[in-house]
Amino acid sequence: MLTAGIDLAAEDSNTAVAWIRWTAKGGMLENLIVGADDTELLHTVSMADKVGIDCPLGWPVPFVDFLVSHHRGELAVAADLSGRAWRRSLVWRRTDKVTHTLIGRPPLTVAADRIAHMAMRCAALQARLAEDGQRVDRTGTGTLVEVYPAASLKKWGLPYRGYKGSRNGTALGELVDKLITAAPWLHLGAFERECRSTDHAIDAVVAALTARAAAVGQATRPGPADLATAAVEGWIAVPNEPLASLIDQSARRTT
Repeated sequence: MLTAGIDLAAEDSNTAVAWIRWTAKGGMLENLIVGADDTELLHTVSMADKVGIDCPLGWPVPFVDFLVSHHRGELAVAADLSGRAWRRSLVWRRTDKVTHTLIGRPPLTVAADRIAHMAMRCAALQARLAEDGQRVDRTGTGTLVEVYPAASLKKWGLPYRGYKGSRNGTALGELVDKLITAAPWLHLGAFERECRSTDHAIDAVVAALTARAAAVGQATRPGPADLATAAVEGWIAVPNEPLASLIDQSARRTT
């Protein structure tokens, strides 16, 4: 199996892609690119068995409905159409709420944060994939699955915050050390130095590991009640088995 992880940013310079080749003995980081353009991203999705992308695949349905109503001048002004609770009801996706419950912290909201810039890029990538005949399923059952590295790291008992940015190089190095200790079967090879140099690289690796979890049935998926919403808003795959289970050949592959 070949899985890939994409740490998507609005610009190419901060976008990273990691490829992990899986055998019965473990995973080998086969390639790592920091500064990936759209051509490389589209190629990645076309070649890998499963691709984890760290970016929302859609926007909250209530938020989109709100914008459309406002744009058309048809917004109904209810008595409770104000306040923090009302705003929060618009900006969180169903999967954001579920992920918050699972890990104790909410993901960034695509409706009211700077990640909307990269989500626009992601939407364009999804459109191009569809044009090329690729199956795009925001629930995660296709090749592409939405991931959240912080959630994966926390579920696997690894440091999940405080390692991002040039000022946190020591924490980044400690994360890499702990990942190698927890997963001795994961071989970073010549790319270990890059993983210790930028958080974009390690997030891409974690995204590729999470793609593996999703591929072998060891990550959350939307239940019947959430399936229709997830098909529009997207769904974050959060690992639900230990990191070591990624090389358990008795796992059931679902792709």
